[in-house]
Amino acid sequence: MSKFCQISGKGPMVGNNVSHANNKTKRRFLPNLRTIRVDLGDGTTRKIRVAASTLRTLRKKRAN
Repeated sequence: MSKFCQISGKGPMVGNNVSHANNKTKRRFLPNLRTIRVDLGDGTTRKIRVAASTLRTLRKKRAN
């Protein structure tokens, strides 16, 4: 399963772990993905993976 948000397209970023001695090793920053159920309108539902930040935005837009 890929680590991408299916709505916003957010994916992993790369960076460095930096130790106290200033040694640098590669690391990945993964998005905070949540699996949610979405109603497609015709009575069917589908599970999609959405970033938590995108989910917050969707809920904010829906409330207004």
